[in-house]
Amino acid sequence: QLLLVESGGGLGQPGGSLRLSCAASGLPLDYYTIGWFRQAPGKEREGVSCISRDGGVTNYADSVKGRFTISRDYAQNTVYLQMNSLKPEDTAVYYCNAQYWATHINYWGKGTLVTVSS
Repeated sequence: QLLLVESGGGLGQPGGSLRLSCAASGLPLDYYTIGWFRQAPGKEREGVSCISRDGGVTNYADSVKGRFTISRDYAQNTVYLQMNSLKPEDTAVYYCNAQYWATHINYWGKGTLVTVSS
């Protein structure tokens, strides 16, 4: 199975920036559509952003449009989430998800915690 490891979380200030990474091992990520999800305390998990296999199509939740950018580096087998103009409402555990093109099976990382506070 594909293995995913998120990193880059931590403490960010309102208006500041953080960059999350999702590093894959076992198989090339170009077989997968990649998404970022998050779950805040007391709330359901929600989709944040996703990127197509070739990187040409991206989608964003309304709450992060214009602030977050998803990208992928095929050489490093890694997907990134650049988070700018952070808000306290962005505080959550962020999870990386990969969906295999042939079976649509989903693989998840263990998550990385992002806390936005002054």
